[in-house]
Amino acid sequence: MHNRKKLVLVIIILFIIAGALTFYIREKVENNNTEEIALETLSRYGSRGDEVRTIQTKLKRWGYYTGNIDGIYGNKTVEAVKYFQRKNGLTVDGIAGTNTLKAMGIYNSSGGNTSTGNTSDLNLLSKLVYAESRGEPYSGQVAVGAVCLNRVKNSSFPNSLSGVIYQSGAFDAVSDGQINLTPDSTAKKAAQDAINGWDPSYGAIYYFNPSTATNKWIWSRPMTVTIGKHRFCK
Repeated sequence: MHNRKKLVLVIIILFIIAGALTFYIREKVENNNTEEIALETLSRYGSRGDEVRTIQTKLKRWGYYTGNIDGIYGNKTVEAVKYFQRKNGLTVDGIAGTNTLKAMGIYNSSGGNTSTGNTSDLNLLSKLVYAESRGEPYSGQVAVGAVCLNRVKNSSFPNSLSGVIYQSGAFDAVSDGQINLTPDSTAKKAAQDAINGWDPSYGAIYYFNPSTATNKWIWSRPMTVTIGKHRFCK
């Protein structure tokens, strides 16, 4: 009788272990399948659709992509994504994964939206862009925003956007109060593009108007590009 009870107990324990193992294996398979599905939602070579078209549109606007906006993730799109990734400190794999899509400021196909940057920073940068460069070519407005962001990353300047913009004597538009003007939709869009990683200034941390600048020091700075009335330099 005693041996029979032990046998029954062992059988029960084995059933419990078998059930637990079955549950674990099923969960593992389901999780792996979920990960594979999530991975497949990322745009990569061979992908087609609206997300690819959005990626191409943004990269073409920012100067990374020169091909057709056809919604087909081909070699040119891969190279453009790699170029964007290199310039923005991302893993260079040519795949528009979560971090790359976030840097582009677009929605990914899995349905999660990406950050458009701190709202207060976006509003402040929009005001600076409008005050300093309204009437300039669109790329020039983006470049002004990029200069502010480049300064945040540079150890010679304050490490916050507000610190950079309100640094004493940094921007005429702050000194004369134009920073308080209401930015238009173009300035807001330019500020967002700068936050998303487009830098038409090519890493500049200064800009000036050659027709009005009298400071000899600013003329000595290495020029990166001229857009409209502004010369950008490092």
